[in-house]
Amino acid sequence: MSHTVIPRDATGLPVRPAPSRQNVIAGLVLALLAAAGVWSVGALGIDLTTVFSSLDNAVTFGRRMFPLDFPSPSETLGLVLETLAIVFLATFLSVVLSIPLSLAAAHPTTRGRFSRGGARTLIVLARAVPDLVLAIVFLRIFGLGATAGIIAMGVHSVGMVAKLYADAIEELDRGPMESMESAGADRRQQIMAAIPQALLPQILATALHRFDINLRTSVLLGYVGVGGIGLAIADALRTLNYQRGMALALIVLLLCIAIELLSGAIRAVLLRRSGSVATGGTWADGLFSKLGPASGRGVRLTPPWTLGRAQRLVAAVVVLALLIGSVFQVELSLGTLWNGFLALPQTLALFLPPSTEGSLGALLEALLVTIQIALAATLIGAVIAVPIGVLAASNVVANRAVHTLFRGIIVVVRGIPELILAVIFVVISGLGAVAGTLALAVGAVGLLSKLVADSLEETDREVQDAMRTAGASEVQVFFSATVRQAAPAFIAHTMYLLDTNIRSATLLGVVGAGGVGFLLLNASRVNQFEVVTAILILMVVVVLLVEALSMWLRKVVR
Repeated sequence: MSHTVIPRDATGLPVRPAPSRQNVIAGLVLALLAAAGVWSVGALGIDLTTVFSSLDNAVTFGRRMFPLDFPSPSETLGLVLETLAIVFLATFLSVVLSIPLSLAAAHPTTRGRFSRGGARTLIVLARAVPDLVLAIVFLRIFGLGATAGIIAMGVHSVGMVAKLYADAIEELDRGPMESMESAGADRRQQIMAAIPQALLPQILATALHRFDINLRTSVLLGYVGVGGIGLAIADALRTLNYQRGMALALIVLLLCIAIELLSGAIRAVLLRRSGSVATGGTWADGLFSKLGPASGRGVRLTPPWTLGRAQRLVAAVVVLALLIGSVFQVELSLGTLWNGFLALPQTLALFLPPSTEGSLGALLEALLVTIQIALAATLIGAVIAVPIGVLAASNVVANRAVHTLFRGIIVVVRGIPELILAVIFVVISGLGAVAGTLALAVGAVGLLSKLVADSLEETDREVQDAMRTAGASEVQVFFSATVRQAAPAFIAHTMYLLDTNIRSATLLGVVGAGGVGFLLLNASRVNQFEVVTAILILMVVVVLLVEALSMWLRKVVR
């Protein structure tokens, strides 16, 4: 029997293998991205002098903001209900669209390579097109109001929701479907019996997470005419009524925090309960022994009534009630929808063919500023977020009070919509890229610090305990075991943040925070829809390039 000889150095320790060529290239790419971030910070003129010189403006803004001017309780309740209704309908629409698309995109449920590729392409495009652009298009089709915002957020959300659903389907145990296939069930029966119950926790958890994201997005879409609190904030800030605008912003902050805490608790319960379900232990297992070779299409696959099924029925009734209530709350009109769809060809013709109207140089320059904002915000946010995320990880900081405090800070920062931050920084530091960068940097702290803390807590603690048993100090355990395990996740999260910041930098331009978003909004206001299409194409190309780079890096450093 042959044995593998492990090379060792002069001290007897195993010699680490030389890094592969791909790892070297990945390291160089990461170094170049970090250098580009540093360059972007300098090119945008962001330094401590800039920050300190804006302190006087911050004090002045604070004086103009107080006392906060809250709407009446009835008006506040109306705005909150309208916003939640818009967000709920948009999220519901994304789930309805994502389920068939994810089934078409996943290997276990679709055998055709062409159909899988087409579905995956639609998912990527939905994620690449900014929801602001979709809102501009749908506002042209359906007019001002909630309808355009619901459809815009719903379609854009498909990019995330359908991808997560498709990934979840591919990770499910294929045993139930294979057993049913051998028993004579057709493809539709296999999918209907084996997929829904196993995937239900993931469907609900992802929908709740997307609801949280859409709540923040709804504030931004208020600037282009979608209703709810976002529109009220836009109206207040356009008239420089900071007392009313910041009061509404505080309501949004509290609402975002409450929704995040509630959805986080529900997701945790759902995912804990899904452990036994995802392994194939569904009610369908009991049917396999009853299915004969001649069962085929004649089999009626109906699950038995259990406590779990009763709970799912109650949940379905609650969702249906919320759906009906939301439709009445936003006064959704089927006539408006139908007329908008009938006029779809004529409306889309306004956006084609794409044209820069002789301003290609200005568009490319603004696009470069958008990329610089994203790079600089990612770098600044990462520098601040990493230590916060480390202090929020329970397996790194033993003191419960400390990591709970920093978890609370993360929740509060994450609850502030980036648009509100952008408005504040525009008032403090003036129009331009500096405001957009600082707003995204603060938002990056909320997102990345949470991802960092979660990644640290998901590392294998047995490895850390083994090092402690061997006499390693806590610092050695942290850098040699914890960080080393979480490093690939750190890189993936940072690239995800860069990808997100490029889209967000475009959106924040609507409030004067620099970049191509300002040109995008101006083009839509003067009905230059072909310019909107040209900007959209440029943005999609950049987003797809960053996403391709991110996918390659995640694959290499895994």
